[in-house]
Order: sequence, then structure tokens, then C-alpha cells
Amino acid sequence: MRNLKTAISIPENIFLQADETAKVLGLNRSRLYTVAIAEFLEKHREDSVKAKLDEIYGHEDSQVGPLFHKAQMMGLAKEDW
Repeated sequence: MRNLKTAISIPENIFLQADETAKVLGLNRSRLYTVAIAEFLEKHREDSVKAKLDEIYGHEDSQVGPLFHKAQMMGLAKEDW
């Protein structure tokens, strides 16, 4: 994968904090921004997957029947915590 250059405008206080954080972590600025953007994209991808699942299954009842619930509780009682 090739690297691309870009120019962005960010508030000075964010720039200074990012620069300091990069120094503390031993990263160059490009690496810090790449990691931060990748984490942001992953979080929002997960959010969209959750939203889609909620849309599909949100109307379904998630309650378990009383017999299944009793079986679950009996199984828990046998475990050593």
C-alpha cells in the first residue's frame, strides 16, 4: 500500500497536543495521525454494524422462556467461583 500526502487544517491546540503525544510515544506525526484515524474508522465501523443489527433484530423479543432460564440457573449453581 502506498502512502499519500495530504494537507489538513486543525486547531492549534489539537496540533500541539498531537505533537507532544507523538514525541512521548516515540512516533512521528504521520504515524500518530494514521493510528488515530484508523482507530476512529474502526470505532465507527463497529457502530454502524451495531446499528444495522439493532435495526434487524431490535423488534425481536430477547427474553428466554422460563424452562430455559431455570436450566441456565441450575448450571450456574454447579460452578465454583
